[in-house]
Amino acid sequence: MLTELSADVLAAQQGTDLAPVPAPRRIGRESPPAEPTLDGGQRLQVIDALACVIEGAYCHLPQKRAGYAVDPVQALQLLRRRCVDMTDGEFHMTLTGLVTGLRDAHTRYRGPATVRGSVAALPFLIECYGSGGQPTFVVSKLAANSGIRKKSFVPGVELLYWNGIPFARAVDIYADRETGGRPDARRARALESFTFRALDYGPPPDEQWVIVGYRTLDGEEDEIRVRWRRVQPGKAGTAVQPSSGVRLKVAADPAREAVRRAKKLMFAPALWQADRAGTTVPAGDWLPTEMQDTLAARPVATRRGEFGYLRIWSFDVDDHEAFVAEAIRLLAQLPDRGLIIDLRGNPGGLIWAAERLLQLFTPNTIVPTRFALLASPLTRAMAASPFNRLEFEAWTASLENAIATGELYSQPLPLTDPGWCNDIGQHYTGPVVAVADPNTYSSGDLFAAGFVDNRIGPLVTVGQATGAGGANVWSDGLLRDALAGTPYAFPPLPAGVGFTLAIRRAIRSGPADGLPIEDTGVPGIPYAITRRDLLEDNSDLHDFCADLLDGQPS
Repeated sequence: MLTELSADVLAAQQGTDLAPVPAPRRIGRESPPAEPTLDGGQRLQVIDALACVIEGAYCHLPQKRAGYAVDPVQALQLLRRRCVDMTDGEFHMTLTGLVTGLRDAHTRYRGPATVRGSVAALPFLIECYGSGGQPTFVVSKLAANSGIRKKSFVPGVELLYWNGIPFARAVDIYADRETGGRPDARRARALESFTFRALDYGPPPDEQWVIVGYRTLDGEEDEIRVRWRRVQPGKAGTAVQPSSGVRLKVAADPAREAVRRAKKLMFAPALWQADRAGTTVPAGDWLPTEMQDTLAARPVATRRGEFGYLRIWSFDVDDHEAFVAEAIRLLAQLPDRGLIIDLRGNPGGLIWAAERLLQLFTPNTIVPTRFALLASPLTRAMAASPFNRLEFEAWTASLENAIATGELYSQPLPLTDPGWCNDIGQHYTGPVVAVADPNTYSSGDLFAAGFVDNRIGPLVTVGQATGAGGANVWSDGLLRDALAGTPYAFPPLPAGVGFTLAIRRAIRSGPADGLPIEDTGVPGIPYAITRRDLLEDNSDLHDFCADLLDGQPS
């Protein structure tokens, strides 16, 4: 059985090579797939749909105009005048750059569907340690079947150059193309993009291979050439499904969810295969769970003794009831003297799952995050539509009142029923600390905000704060359905082109009542990752958290 699984995973890991442009293909074995092209009318259709929904439904538009001195609606109107004379590649790259300039990973442009579901990957992981001003970049993991034959290129080598560019400078260059609302968030996402890029939401790498300069463990300088490959990580069986009604309540970065799954495929292939098969497999000292794509738990040894450790990889679950129940089951098997909740790299998912989980760790009454719509003719028409009345009923009155009051937004109201946030009660009675980083995004942001705002425990942040994704995100398909029958209706977009849009803005509660999460995130106690953390299972981080937990009362 293991041999068969390994062979299956090996085939999936190997993927295919990437051509530089316009789409992935197997070099020398098959011709590249035909790239769908858009005629002038189809390009205008895409621009008009984007301009309409960004102006009327994009919940962060006032904030982005003020914070970044950009006007995406005007930029789209200018693009409309010259798009017919562009090549197809120029058109899609211009639109991608325009939307990326909003610095919002919820709001993405998705080009033609030639490589849908694919991730461009290199068979190693890059991470950094040290202070934000002088980080050291190292290879922290190699894929089980990396294909790298150079014996000196192993976990722990320090990276010096990327295609001849000093590595820190290359990170800064890549960061300028990323979506983060803060410099540290852009750098974190840029670093991830060095080896993993979701092709649904961006072009393939420009190069077929990269030249990596590094310092070996013996202190010598060397370099290696590594070829890009394409993998298709798919979704776990427990994830939100396309036909599920909970898609309306999602807050996630879809590109980074795809990257998270690709990392799992590359570095934990047995667990990835178990996701596909709907089974569980032993994973070291981790507690067995049927929801191992989103949850992992185990005791950890620290200098202060043994504590519980709960890793929440993602909130991408279709069944929030099952998710919370499984978390309760795992918590019952952990030491009760203190718990570390690790949210690093969590790209978000179902809002209900994130906010309902908070009650398990505190006797306090949980107050959920609230969400507001942009007050515009489009959102009023959408709320008034008979098909949307149930979804937007609570916001309708304030949207109508905004005509007279001039308010930019509707009344902020919770998406998660406060009763749901308190219907189970506390299940872990020891002290709790949470850990987040700039790649903790969306529903990960919401969990971190709720953790702090409801006074559950201290939040430790690697970097300045969480990733700063503060919205409920919808796809173009959901928006199209919601606008059907209104003056703002738009037809299906051509050639598989699409987009995602932040539609409801998240507002914090408690001591931070009224503050937006977008572009600011949730700050906490700062922590700088160490080399020992990267190469020895987060040992220093666990000790730091144990110091915070030790001696705190239950």
